[in-house]
Amino acid sequence: MEWPMEHQGLGVVLVAPQIPQNTGNIARICAATFSELHLVKPLGFSLEDAALRRAGLDYWKEVRLFLWEGWDHFTAANPRKRLLFFETGTYPPYFTASFAPGDMLVFGRETKGLSQRILSFSPHFIYSIPILNGKVRSLNLANCVSIVLYEALRQILLGKK
Repeated sequence: MEWPMEHQGLGVVLVAPQIPQNTGNIARICAATFSELHLVKPLGFSLEDAALRRAGLDYWKEVRLFLWEGWDHFTAANPRKRLLFFETGTYPPYFTASFAPGDMLVFGRETKGLSQRILSFSPHFIYSIPILNGKVRSLNLANCVSIVLYEALRQILLGKK
């Protein structure tokens, strides 16, 4: 099967990420899928951080990276984009979402997730990744982005929900 190049215009939005290795890994995922990467300050690291660069390998030149001073700057610059939020908890599972080209997939910081202020921005578009073992409280951010981004691509590229 041939996959369309720069097919869907999806964006991954990380709000106040803290761990450079996660962000570097997510940058590599974005490069591999032609997805934009939006980093919303404050960041818990410098963009020159060696761990960030190492995790992204030499793919940084392939990343369409956007850096925003804060949530309000991001939303003001993207007023027509549909925002889908991913959070821990009892929200509907991510695979019940209907993804479309141009969607922005929004994830919060590793330790605290997204604030109530941000979640209230679009309360009907909040999803979670089910954790079946109740003794596990969270998943790695880069893994979460991978799970959701590839489900979005599956739906968009194959036309399936």
